[in-house]
Amino acid sequence: MAIQVCLGEMLRKRGMTAKELCAKVGITEANLSILRSGKASGVRFHTINRICYYLQCEVGDILRFDGRLEDQDENHDKS
Repeated sequence: MAIQVCLGEMLRKRGMTAKELCAKVGITEANLSILRSGKASGVRFHTINRICYYLQCEVGDILRFDGRLEDQDENHDKS
């Protein structure tokens, strides 16, 4: 994934549990888990806004670009 999610790192820095963040942001633990694992295909700006607000961080603290272009074909078998 070209976009890396660093939520676990930020949670540790802030001394907050995923469960606490979910309650504040208003998302399920399952959805936060999908986001943290990097398997989410998208996330609403509203959700990012609330995460950043409650973690008192910048978007770049939780989402990082690894310098690669992710192509849809990377996920398909090229037989």
